[in-house]
Amino acid sequence: MDKPVAVVTSINGPVLHAIGEKTILMNELVGIGEDRLVGEVIGINDSELTIQVFEETSGMTPGTPVFGTGAPLSVELGPGLLTGIFDGIQRPLPRAEAEYGSFIGRGMVIPPLDREKKWHFSPNTKPENQVTAGFELGSIPETELIVHRVLVPVGVRGKVNWLADEGDYTITDPIARIMTDTGEVDVSMLQRWSVRKARPILEQLPKNIPLITGQRVLDSFFPIVKGGTAAIPGGFGTGKTVTQHQIAKWSDADIVIYIGCGERGNEITQVLQEFPNLIDPRNGHPLIERTVIIANTSNMQVAARDASIYTGITIAEYYRDMGYDVALMADSTSRWAEAMREISGRLQEMPAQEGYPAYLSTRLAEFYERAGRVRTMSGREGSVSIIGAVSPLGGDFSEPVTQYTRQYTRIFWSLDKTLASARHFPSINWLNSNSEYIGSVSDWWQKETGFDWRRLRAKAMELLTEQDHLNQIVRLVGPDALPDGQRLILLTADLLTTGFLQQNALDEVDTYSSPQKQIRMLDIILRFYEGAERIIKRGAVIQAFYELPIVHSLLTMKNQIHNDQIEKFDSLITDLDQQLAAIEEKYV
Repeated sequence: MDKPVAVVTSINGPVLHAIGEKTILMNELVGIGEDRLVGEVIGINDSELTIQVFEETSGMTPGTPVFGTGAPLSVELGPGLLTGIFDGIQRPLPRAEAEYGSFIGRGMVIPPLDREKKWHFSPNTKPENQVTAGFELGSIPETELIVHRVLVPVGVRGKVNWLADEGDYTITDPIARIMTDTGEVDVSMLQRWSVRKARPILEQLPKNIPLITGQRVLDSFFPIVKGGTAAIPGGFGTGKTVTQHQIAKWSDADIVIYIGCGERGNEITQVLQEFPNLIDPRNGHPLIERTVIIANTSNMQVAARDASIYTGITIAEYYRDMGYDVALMADSTSRWAEAMREISGRLQEMPAQEGYPAYLSTRLAEFYERAGRVRTMSGREGSVSIIGAVSPLGGDFSEPVTQYTRQYTRIFWSLDKTLASARHFPSINWLNSNSEYIGSVSDWWQKETGFDWRRLRAKAMELLTEQDHLNQIVRLVGPDALPDGQRLILLTADLLTTGFLQQNALDEVDTYSSPQKQIRMLDIILRFYEGAERIIKRGAVIQAFYELPIVHSLLTMKNQIHNDQIEKFDSLITDLDQQLAAIEEKYV
């Protein structure tokens, strides 16, 4: 990288044109100027190069030299990623602040992973063994929660000639030597991988294990599976970020990758301040010990937004290859699409719908297709689940990013401004949302809870749909004009919306509901409806049910019954049966 391979001829914001040697490769990482600003070759026309720069280009002039690296845009993979906070091109922000101050300087060069820190390596194979890509050479306690498995790099296979003894090593120290067909290869804990290339797997596995989030409207009504894809579209203030935080905190994923892509600086700051202080409810350790944060705020270069998405998904695949279940939160893919639109405009490409580039749909598809539950090269099972927030301008779900995302994700958690304004959170509209994984997880719910979850969900959705229809009539003629059977539907639907779907993230009990608690809550609300419906058909009036003490109990059970107190639902059912029986006696 000491000799220039091209010279800048024109500058248009983050897009440069240069004339240079024909040895430069497509998507090659380059350094521009004496500061070696980081750029990527995105177009080649004979000897003319088009380069997108991930840093500020102000002050640059034509004639600035371009230096090649011979390598694509890549990320460093190894111990030290967890607890890390990086920008879109994997520069470690805490170390950058310590060395350069609060603002990232141009040409700042800091290795993503610490070269000096030593990690305790424990081998779990022996010399003379034959190994292939993905084979586990040993392990490292990366944090108190996660064991980092050191894998044979992709493309390496052969006999282990030498393996390091148990002890402390840096990420660049050799820990194995493998004799391949082309010679001996030193293997260290540090690997590099091109971000735009998916890591290889052995096979795709069925997506039939739910990713339990502890959020009732998600798990019980619109479930996501391990290896699944979900979109959370919503306008400003509808709770996209809080919903993703809840999933990150409470889901049963092993690793969380959070990508703040083009969001406002104050929102990213909130994430950076909160995540290190969040306690993992499963083990009492800080949640950051199993989290990687990619922070790329709206005032950073737009080209880096594009890189941040690929950086995050590549790190997610790396931990998946170790056999972990990874949940990736992208907040938000709309800002990523806006970055594509700006770069495309500067390249003078023909715009498509609403000015977005014609390849917007393809890029979104490529991103979401990297999710999945797989058998890795080592034979382990791992998964990457992608949950992408979408921020449509003015809450307009007909705009291109929302529509394309809906095509490529199998879950649509539609956030509703009206629900958010009414302080109903999560503000997921149960009539406009959907999940294509319902049939896939039915057997899991039956096995784990012993209840016919699919039947209960279908009945609850039927009542909620009927409530929407009846509310239109109520607005015209009032509730008293409805027959008692329909007023019972409204009462039960209110119990479902307020007592079940509404969930307080700040309440110590209500913030998380186990699957067992969720199914018992849903079951008892529908028991109330079925019992009351039977009695009303015998002549009972609806007012008698409004006055039952059990109605208040059904509304408050979500924050009165802890997850480890499931037996309390038995006594609640007893109370329900006794109170219904007292009314029914009058109509025998």
